[in-house]
Amino acid sequence: MAASGKVFSLEGRVLKLDTAQDLEAHIGPLRAMDDVEEVRILGNTLGVEACKLLGEVLATKKSLKVANLADIFTGRLLNEIPEALSSLLTSILNLPNLRTINLNDNAFGLNTQAPLVAFLSSHVPLQHLYLNNNGLGPHAGILIADALSELHAKKEEARKAGQEVPDLETVICGRNRLENGSMLAWAKAFSLHNKVKEVKMVQNGIRQEGIEQLLTAGLNHATQLKVLDLQDNTFTIKGARALAKVVPLWADIQELGIGDSLLGNKGGVVLADALAKGQNRKLETLRLQYNEITAAGVRGLASAAKDGLPALRRIELNGNKFTEDDESILALQELLDDRKDNYGGDVVDEDAWGVDSLSDLEDVDSDEEEEEEEEDEEEEVSPEKKAEKLIKEAEEAQEEPTVQVKDDDVDALAKKLAQTGI
Repeated sequence: MAASGKVFSLEGRVLKLDTAQDLEAHIGPLRAMDDVEEVRILGNTLGVEACKLLGEVLATKKSLKVANLADIFTGRLLNEIPEALSSLLTSILNLPNLRTINLNDNAFGLNTQAPLVAFLSSHVPLQHLYLNNNGLGPHAGILIADALSELHAKKEEARKAGQEVPDLETVICGRNRLENGSMLAWAKAFSLHNKVKEVKMVQNGIRQEGIEQLLTAGLNHATQLKVLDLQDNTFTIKGARALAKVVPLWADIQELGIGDSLLGNKGGVVLADALAKGQNRKLETLRLQYNEITAAGVRGLASAAKDGLPALRRIELNGNKFTEDDESILALQELLDDRKDNYGGDVVDEDAWGVDSLSDLEDVDSDEEEEEEEEDEEEEVSPEKKAEKLIKEAEEAQEEPTVQVKDDDVDALAKKLAQTGI
């Protein structure tokens, strides 16, 4: 984060800025800041003309490092957003120090992806990307992932030309309904950007086949990964086995979020066995709430925490299928409490240590465990069939209908990007 004297902020003022004149009343301080490093425009709503002016001013700020443009199109018409977004992204394209862009909570969807795709495929300095809750869908998800793959090629070209180019380190792309259909493209993007350190793709409707592809053909290459959050997707035993296969590769992982992902009884055990191998000795936080994990899984996790996860300080297990007085959960609580006492320091954030509140545990149902085993036996599919299914879903995603929005600025952006080097 930039020093406060180098930040320009209109954050959260709920301004409705339709015209250049509307914006002019607020932008004077930004014009005067020659060394601005961060702009925060989030929490206002900007029209086309306001975005054009903002873009013109930002284009002169060569020291800019962070552009927070989250939630700036609330209440805007579908045909306004592409032109407004295009004006902004065209203007900041050539800023040599712009490492971080935050476009969270803007309703892009498939109809507004063109200027975004054009920018992401060409902005070589990009290091941290925040695209959360943008309504992308699987087709736009493919286009975004493909743009990042193209960006990797551009970064490599720039390095060969002698430029210092940062790796893409952060990708936040949750609540976007990416689904299985875009996972081939995302796996490819992560296999290329293999220095990525933080990936969060929560609540995307990704099912087990897509999770398997993402993990075993993409994130398995990301050996410097520190934070992975895939909560609220669907793993089942298939995804759990994929995770167990790749998690030992992440020696630097500090935070792993797989909550509300239907790991199941067997999946919990499989993951615990993988963590017990001792290859994740920096793991501090493990989120596994609402996964139908039973006492057997908790027993495995307690063993893994004791011998294989020396840095573990926080584990979240509420909403699973065991009792509060289970011997293994009591052992886990004691272990993590001891670590807090020994390593927590004088000021302790209680939410960062121990076992979470277990106020919503489910009753154990042995019949359900038997059903899970039967389903597990039935779901084994050959690699060829898996690939065929994912390719079919990707093709179906790309056939999604889209409204054709005529926008000369989008075309202009694409042409400019084709002619521009950083």
